[in-house]
Amino acid sequence: MKAFNLEHFTRRLLAETLFYDEEFGAIGSLSLVDVSAEKERYIASFMPDDGSFIIEEAIEWENEAADADEIGYVLAVDSKEFASYETPEEAADALLRLANQHSLMPSITLLFEEDEVA
Repeated sequence: MKAFNLEHFTRRLLAETLFYDEEFGAIGSLSLVDVSAEKERYIASFMPDDGSFIIEEAIEWENEAADADEIGYVLAVDSKEFASYETPEEAADALLRLANQHSLMPSITLLFEEDEVA
C-alpha cells in the first residue's frame, strides 16, 4: 500500500472541484482567497463553451464592508484571464502553485450555466 501523500491528495481534490454536470448545468468553481486581505485573488472553473479549465486573476472587488461580513472575504467583480488548461489536473497543479506562492486558501462555489461564469 502506498504511503499517504498530502500534495497528491490536495491536487486531486482541487481537480475534482472543477467539475461540470451537463444534465444540471452545474459547474464547480474554486476561488483562492487572500485571508489577510480578505479578498478573492484567483477564480478557477470549467468553461462549457470550449471545454477548457480557466484561472482568472481578480482585478476589481465588490464593496469590501458588505461582503467580508457575510462570507469572510470580498468577491471579485472583474478579472482577467491568468491561464487556460486542457485538463482539470493541469489547472489543479497551477492552483496549488498559486496557493503556495501567495499563501492563499481555497473556497468552493457551485455555479449554474445560466449564471455568469466568467
